[in-house]
Amino acid sequence: MNISKNSRNKFFSNETLFSLVTITSIFFLDRVSKISILKKQADSKGSIFVNDYLNFDLVWNTGISFGLFSQNANIYYHAISFLIFSVIVFLSYLVSRAISLDKALFSLILGGALGNFYDRVFYFAVPDFIDFHIGDFHWFTFNIADIFITFGIILIILKDLILNKK
Repeated sequence: MNISKNSRNKFFSNETLFSLVTITSIFFLDRVSKISILKKQADSKGSIFVNDYLNFDLVWNTGISFGLFSQNANIYYHAISFLIFSVIVFLSYLVSRAISLDKALFSLILGGALGNFYDRVFYFAVPDFIDFHIGDFHWFTFNIADIFITFGIILIILKDLILNKK
């Protein structure tokens, strides 16, 4: 296989290494948090009170982020899983082609997407456990991967809005 020196340098660039570290760190942070909550949930047999606004309460999600499109039917689950896999492949392509800030932001999303996809493959559902609430109003239950996915998307939108104004 003949790979040009320029291609090798691009693959081993600081930006690419930073992206790989970001993606891997998010994936492992997500895994550690989910393993920890699964163990604590098994020990406590219920919701874990953190403070007046936050509980850890395990919910198995077969849909996408924040429990959207959760279905019990296998065909929906597999269709959503295939769609998520396709998005991961596309995000991988975007990370490989992007530069600087875009590469970093796509890496945030890809790291979270890989964390949730891992769970879909091995558990056939994603463990969500962060229950943010104010009084009786509860937001969707989510996990660490969802935070990075959402944060990355919001930052991409803000970046595009700000740069397009100039």
